Amino acid sequence: MNPTATPANFRCGYIAIVGRPNVGKSTLMNVLIGAKVSITSRKAQTTRHRITGIQTLEDAQFIYVDTPGFQTRHANALNKTLNKTVTNTLVSADVILFLVEAGTFGPADQQVLELLPTDVPVVLVINKSDRVKDKAALMPFAQEVSSKHNFAAIVPVSAKLRFQLDSLQNEIKRFLPENAPIFGPDDITDRSEKFLASEIVREKLFRLVGDELPYTSTVLIEKFEQEGDLRRVFAAILVERDTHKSMIIGNKGARLKDVSTQARLDMERLFGGPVYLEIWVKVKSGWADNEAGLRAYGYE
Repeated sequence: MNPTATPANFRCGYIAIVGRPNVGKSTLMNVLIGAKVSITSRKAQTTRHRITGIQTLEDAQFIYVDTPGFQTRHANALNKTLNKTVTNTLVSADVILFLVEAGTFGPADQQVLELLPTDVPVVLVINKSDRVKDKAALMPFAQEVSSKHNFAAIVPVSAKLRFQLDSLQNEIKRFLPENAPIFGPDDITDRSEKFLASEIVREKLFRLVGDELPYTSTVLIEKFEQEGDLRRVFAAILVERDTHKSMIIGNKGARLKDVSTQARLDMERLFGGPVYLEIWVKVKSGWADNEAGLRAYGYE
């Protein structure tokens, strides 16, 4: 978008999406921008980075920031780093979306709520509302949660079914400042293709291996090359033990082949061209024992 052609009263700003793990933050952002830039999984701690998704309309640019679910159970180096990412994002946001799951509000939700600033508009987003059989129960639940904070708006949605997302976007736009667009009209994220490739492999890893795999397992892109439309991606899955390596490779390499095939197909959809993907599994014990190790592997 040419800044000189920006329409009058154009709105642009950053929208932080926060909540406890597994309330649908990544799914919501992906659906809002119309592309999969933040990975999803039932496994907690799937999102480990500050992921930006961008949607540009004729009169507004929404810059969504998907954050890791705030971790309350274990005070290890990874969780401290994830929580720091969340709190840093809140400081720079113009609008905050506080996601809760319809009918559920527990101590973990309360701990995230207590982090929210009082000088930034906060929209209460009640996700997965389609799962509530008695729709009349949504109103008292919304009233209960709204009594805990001065929310700017309350919107029940279903990210998966795209229910009420237009209403949510209209509420967000009301609170965005009048600014020229920051990104181009075709941009959907500020992350590189190399980063997105690593995230796609990690998603397939967690989806296909499941809860047996420790959350400290990660993916490193060792080489990313582009020749015309073809992208060549060489990835390493880093694990802590030989048993984890065997778990990922599977019987005669079948599980690793599934991870590779599904990851390649997702990359081709996202990048809009053919992808050649090779994946190795490597044991790298001790890499995530401290914050310096985390930074070395891209946990910012």
